[in-house]
Amino acid sequence: QVQLVESGGGLVQAGGSLRLSCTASGIIGGTNTMGWYRQAPGKQRELVAAEASGGSTNYADSVKGRFTVSRDNAKNTVYLQMNSLKPEDTAVYYCNLRIQWPYKYDYWGQGTQVTVSS
Repeated sequence: QVQLVESGGGLVQAGGSLRLSCTASGIIGGTNTMGWYRQAPGKQRELVAAEASGGSTNYADSVKGRFTVSRDNAKNTVYLQMNSLKPEDTAVYYCNLRIQWPYKYDYWGQGTQVTVSS
């Protein structure tokens, strides 16, 4: 059973930076993607950034140039470096591990609050 544990959320002023971390316990193999989604009050959960096991990355247009996703496969950990934060980045951020092969399944973290004050 895989579990995802997140850390690094908090309160920051606009223009500031935060770094989120998420470590997956258990055995992870095959083809997979690790990344981050976020959900603001009254809105749907949306992809922020993700990195595939092969190294390709995907970003939401709203965070391109400000956020950087990276992963350390040896540690089963994915990071999200968030710079130039804006109040509209305020949300609960969820870590996601998407297994694509040899089976399909989504694992989710418990979520960490990021609040950006103006």
